[in-house]
Amino acid sequence: MDYSKVKEAAIEASGFSYAPYSKFHVGAAIQCKDGSIFLGCNVENRSYGLTICAERSAVFNAIGSGKKDFTAVAIFSPDSEFPLPPCGACRQVISEFCDAGVPVFFSGKDKNFKMLLVKELYPFDSLHDLKKE
Repeated sequence: MDYSKVKEAAIEASGFSYAPYSKFHVGAAIQCKDGSIFLGCNVENRSYGLTICAERSAVFNAIGSGKKDFTAVAIFSPDSEFPLPPCGACRQVISEFCDAGVPVFFSGKDKNFKMLLVKELYPFDSLHDLKKE
C-alpha cells in the first residue's frame, strides 16, 4: 500500500501548528479505509494542561467527522532532529481507534519516516480487550 499521501498530509498539517511557547511544531494525519485523510496539529495554550497534541487532534477530527476505520497514522515535526514518535497519551488514543496492525509513521525535519505498528508502539494493550463493538 502507498502511504505517501498520509505522510505528505502530516507535513502539511505541521504548518498549521500553534506553538508560540515551545516553538515545537507537530503535524499529524490519519488515513481512513475509504482513502480520506484527516489532519491534526498541536495547539498550545499558556495553561499547558489545555494543550493538545497533533495526533489526538487528527484522531478527534476524524471521529468528529464520522470516521472510525483507520489504515495509517503519520506524524511530522520540522523542529525535531530525530524521528518523533507519539507520546504516551497519543499512543493510548491511537490504540483505542486503530487495530494493532496499523502502521504509524513518524519523522523529524529530515522527512525520513520510520514506521512501527500500533502493537509495537503500545505493547501489552490489555485495556484493548475491554473495547465493545
